[in-house]
Amino acid sequence: MDRRKFLGVASAALLAAPMAKAAFADAAPAKKGVMLMNRIGPSISELYIADADGSNERKLLADSVFEYHSSFSADGQWIVFTSERNGLGQSDIYRVKTDGTGLERLTDSPHVDDQGALSPDGSKLAFVSTRDSSSAEGIGKNNIWLLDIPTGKLTNLTIAPEVQGNPEKPDCFFRPSWSPDGQWIAFSSDRNTDWRGHNNTAGWEHTQQLRIYIIRPDGTGFREVASRADYALGAPKWSPDSKNIIFYAMSDEDTWNAHRPEGQPKMTNEIMSVNLETGDYTTHASGPGCKVTPQYLNDKEVGYLIKGGGDAGLYYTSGAAPIKGNAMRDPSWSPDGSKVIYEKVDYTPRPEFQKLYSWDPEWDYIHMDVYPTLSRDGKLAITEKAIASSIIIMDPDGSNRKTIFDVVKQTKLDPEMVAHGLAGAFQPSWSGDSQWIAFGVGQWFFTRGQHSAQIMRVRRDGTGLEALTDESTNAGFPSYSADSKEIVYRVFGKELGLRILNLETRQTRVLTTELDNMPIWSPDGSKILFTRKVDYQNYDLFTIRPDGTGLTRLTTFRANDSHAIWNYDGRILWSSGFYGFRDECALYDNTFQPYGQIWIMDADGGNKRQITDSIWEDSMPIYIPTKLWTHHSKT
Repeated sequence: MDRRKFLGVASAALLAAPMAKAAFADAAPAKKGVMLMNRIGPSISELYIADADGSNERKLLADSVFEYHSSFSADGQWIVFTSERNGLGQSDIYRVKTDGTGLERLTDSPHVDDQGALSPDGSKLAFVSTRDSSSAEGIGKNNIWLLDIPTGKLTNLTIAPEVQGNPEKPDCFFRPSWSPDGQWIAFSSDRNTDWRGHNNTAGWEHTQQLRIYIIRPDGTGFREVASRADYALGAPKWSPDSKNIIFYAMSDEDTWNAHRPEGQPKMTNEIMSVNLETGDYTTHASGPGCKVTPQYLNDKEVGYLIKGGGDAGLYYTSGAAPIKGNAMRDPSWSPDGSKVIYEKVDYTPRPEFQKLYSWDPEWDYIHMDVYPTLSRDGKLAITEKAIASSIIIMDPDGSNRKTIFDVVKQTKLDPEMVAHGLAGAFQPSWSGDSQWIAFGVGQWFFTRGQHSAQIMRVRRDGTGLEALTDESTNAGFPSYSADSKEIVYRVFGKELGLRILNLETRQTRVLTTELDNMPIWSPDGSKILFTRKVDYQNYDLFTIRPDGTGLTRLTTFRANDSHAIWNYDGRILWSSGFYGFRDECALYDNTFQPYGQIWIMDADGGNKRQITDSIWEDSMPIYIPTKLWTHHSKT
């Protein structure tokens, strides 16, 4: 399937984090309504500049909004960075003087523009973008672009057939870096690698393999300069004499650990360089610690970041005292090595109803916590993952909020697993009469094989809690039938697949026996939507009738397709990695599937369109039309 056939007009999204009625809930919605969605990423990201020893630290910008991925110009006078000041989730590239003055916007596009690097003479900007002039909608995968700053001319540097890889695979380009002599641009790419899950493909979430390439600014001379089987070599930077390229090196399995808080402290990887003339490799740093984003400070000295664990901070190969701290990310040193700029990130949950950038002017995109679902009488239920993955109900505007199942008080789940988002009460589902909510309680994702989970339900007032399944397997992700008489859910353990529980007879029947997950009953009761693992790595979306007939495959992307729901108008919303990663996998934090973006399609799988275009993990959307939003915000 050609990627370029499938991108489209954007929709709207909302996410919720714990708080009382949000300010945005009082605002008039857009023409059609709002879309609640979840975004996994930092809630705060600000740029700081300091001396190389960590002294004299200060914020770069007095009016910081949400900035990241900064770098110095070759003369040390400017700093290029990415900002979401046009709307949260929509990234453009800016530059500013090192004293924080002279702010200038360099790119202006609704698509991802990120990871900017100025040419040595300051006249050109190399950057990563998802803009795609060959598609009808102008959106696509990550490529390296060049901007001629005086004229505004844009050139896609990696679009040539000999540079592009297999479009069915990840096939993206990252982290451009100019050689000091201005003759070459280095970058990393996962072109012609495969989608692979962590834990030897057993995991749902993908790892990443990367190689280092170079290309001339006119698009000629493309060649691979560093690779290692089953490894990610990333974040390339040049030596002052333009003869060597330095990078981090880690196994593809460790690209999963590198963006998980429980995995970072366990890692061991290297900082290495390659000589372009001889092809010889040199190891500059090794041993324990998640080591990333290295840079030459001079001919001999290298700085780099260790992220996660007690030793997190900025380090130097000379043995100079490190700058300790786990909030620092993506450091960049000035050409003379005397200054360093970095972002400080915070993963405090985003506030519920925080307005996000909308790629569709007819809908407002709003941040909401996970698994939002609306009852027939207009009550919103969520899993409050931002605190302890309890079940919360509220009006769509955030008022009349109530906890109806408290994970801390009503379970004995491991608090650490709950804090990491791996355990809790997941996927609430309203009964057709709006009186009951079913949900799963236990441990999930890659921990599900070692722990049981149960389907439970509770009345909307918090009474009548009952277990609907026992603890003999990991049962989760329930969905009520339209008539409220049955519940479909998935099992994982000795048996696999989807089960349907009749609430009147308490009898369970087998619907499927494959590795299926996250079933959702259609509003009219005729179909069940779910995710299936179709081969050693690929997950796709299917529908099936409740009697087991009519199995229909809706997606065939090689990347994962998951977290699908039925829209109010009968279409399907889901999250897909079809266009690949937006940054190197190892450079993310506290996320699961950083490549995920929200899509929409017809119930038969037709008219697929991507409706978000951020660098973050976007998923779990639900549209709320204006008539429902305004009605419940007034009552």
